[in-house]
Amino acid sequence: MNREVTLPLIVDDRGTLQVAAADVSKLLRTVGGRWLRLVETGQERLDEDTVAALTIELAKLADRIDVACIAHSSGAASG
Repeated sequence: MNREVTLPLIVDDRGTLQVAAADVSKLLRTVGGRWLRLVETGQERLDEDTVAALTIELAKLADRIDVACIAHSSGAASG
């Protein structure tokens, strides 16, 4: 069974609105990738080292979200 894991990152007054964790990790990776492309093409005056460091941190956060979701899914499947 394929289950989508959601994290309550954005919740309404009743606690029902949620954002899919996969969407969040994808967004983090997309932002980092776009920053890198801006640096590579020279379209913006961005510091290459800063952009690289921030992109790495965004990817690490996305990885942690993905690992947490995998662990959650694995635990739910075995229980």
